Amino acid sequence: MTQSTSWQDKVAVVTGGSSGIGKATAMTLAERGAKVLITGRSDAKLAEVAAASDAIETVQVDSADADSGTRIVQAAIGRWGRLDLVVNNSGAGQPLPVGAYDADVIANMSAVNIVAPSLLVKAAHAALSQSRGAIVNIGTAVSQNAAPMLAHYAATKAALEHLTRSWAIELAGDGIRVNAIAPGPVKSGALTGMMGLPDEMAQQIEQKETAQVPLGRRGVPADIVPWILRLGSSENAWLTGQVLTVDGGWSLRS
Repeated sequence: MTQSTSWQDKVAVVTGGSSGIGKATAMTLAERGAKVLITGRSDAKLAEVAAASDAIETVQVDSADADSGTRIVQAAIGRWGRLDLVVNNSGAGQPLPVGAYDADVIANMSAVNIVAPSLLVKAAHAALSQSRGAIVNIGTAVSQNAAPMLAHYAATKAALEHLTRSWAIELAGDGIRVNAIAPGPVKSGALTGMMGLPDEMAQQIEQKETAQVPLGRRGVPADIVPWILRLGSSENAWLTGQVLTVDGGWSLRS
């Protein structure tokens, strides 16, 4: 079985699938024969992705909602009757200097980056056990170094990496593999979208980060998607509990 056919008729859930890495992952999975359920908060963005492929279905949901995991899994099982892959891609982040710490903002980051993946894994457990499926969590290379102004974003994603390793052990007996990707600076619209930065500030940060990447450029979703598919593929039956950094060497900088 080749990588190009290993997804035929498999079913995947990709949270945050209406843009960036999530959208690119969903589109690639659909191109390779999978059925894909994507989630997001914007009906318009979800509809735009779904219009590109008959294999993509959508659920409008805020990952911060406590019932989101159950709704997502019920939608996938109800539509296709199985589940083979969960990609926990949704994320929340916001620059916060110490003087601007806000309980609601920190709670929202925790809800999206820690609680939501946890409840989705709980909801998907039975179906993934039946298919001996996989979970791929999307963290961040930011969490591998000190992250002034982004401390809570990095900390919650570091928690997701710890959950990755813990779930890998806990779910191994059910044949479920759990791995994670830690992307570096990627052109995904996250700075102006998830982070909510003005265009000018986002451009300045992009230029600064580009200069810091040893391989000389920011990443693009296509740099990340192949690794998500490899970690999620049934072909990689003996790989679990790993966090793979894909960042052009960015996190190695001094």
